Amino acid sequence: MICPAETPEGAACGLVKNLALMAFVSVGSATSFLMTILDDFGVERLDDVNQLGTGRSVRIFVNGNWYGTHSNPDDLVISILKLRRGFQIPKEIAIIRDILNKEVRFYTDSGRV
Repeated sequence: MICPAETPEGAACGLVKNLALMAFVSVGSATSFLMTILDDFGVERLDDVNQLGTGRSVRIFVNGNWYGTHSNPDDLVISILKLRRGFQIPKEIAIIRDILNKEVRFYTDSGRV
């Protein structure tokens, strides 16, 4: 790694200083709140999913656990992003849309940079 703000104390000093100044470490939020919102937006829970009807559906994960499926992931992601940008849900909820693997992942755990 090359640190653009290298100091006379060594290369690692600038790296640690810049990470401390420019990074945000998540504190975590309740997953039950997010799961309620996902249910409101039409996510089919894993226990209710019909195995034959999952061909076009996208898998939904919450903190690495398979939560359910959704048939229109683009609308789901846009709706959740609008809620996050409108400060109706915590800003530290991470939303990842993985098109290749047909997944949408939500992270609410603590300790993420």
